[in-house]
Amino acid sequence: MKVTSKGQVTIPLEIRRRLGITAESEVDFKEDREGVYIIPRKSAHPRSRFGQHRGTATTRMSTEEIMSLTRK
Repeated sequence: MKVTSKGQVTIPLEIRRRLGITAESEVDFKEDREGVYIIPRKSAHPRSRFGQHRGTATTRMSTEEIMSLTRK
């Protein structure tokens, strides 16, 4: 993994999914003799069961196409 000039790295998708890290998530770093660990912060205001899925859709359908499916 390459570190950018701003000190940024991309967390692999599989790890983000496993840890529940999404856009706007906050993380902490813990260091010990074994290495450095990424720890997702627990939000003071947890997302709703619907909000936690925001931005995770994989469909390429437009809103209008989706709405027409629900109207049939």
